[in-house]
Amino acid sequence: MSANTLDQTDIAILNLLQKDGLMTQKEMSHQLQKSITSVVERVKKLKEAGFIKNTVALVNIQKIKSLFIAFPHIQLTNHSEEVLRQFELEVVKLPEVMECYRLTGNFDFMLKMVMPDMVSYNEFLQGKLRSLPHVGNIQSFLALSEVKHQTAYPL
Repeated sequence: MSANTLDQTDIAILNLLQKDGLMTQKEMSHQLQKSITSVVERVKKLKEAGFIKNTVALVNIQKIKSLFIAFPHIQLTNHSEEVLRQFELEVVKLPEVMECYRLTGNFDFMLKMVMPDMVSYNEFLQGKLRSLPHVGNIQSFLALSEVKHQTAYPL
């Protein structure tokens, strides 16, 4: 199964699951006007083909605790493909890193970091991030508030 073989029903299933990962196949079959068996088989195939990576619960973290969110931009001192891959392999091991993107432009990577506070963030920068090989310039952008947080991709 490839992206080219997805039909409207497959895309509709993916859209429904992005909005509510706990939606039952019975509810999906009703909304899509398809048989439950058909929906079960399609979901199974979408999972097997890797179109559905995980089904998770999105926690409202503000109800649990406050967090410090930062977006450090990292410029490496060496830009060889080997060094870039090495940085990626190391940074994904860090539990404080929620997201990591390779960028174009002046910086090589942007991270989304979640920490308890500014002191923890500074300790992370000095103790972990700066100790990674070939890390040069780090410019931090700190989140003041979250205006929009979307997890569903437009299909």
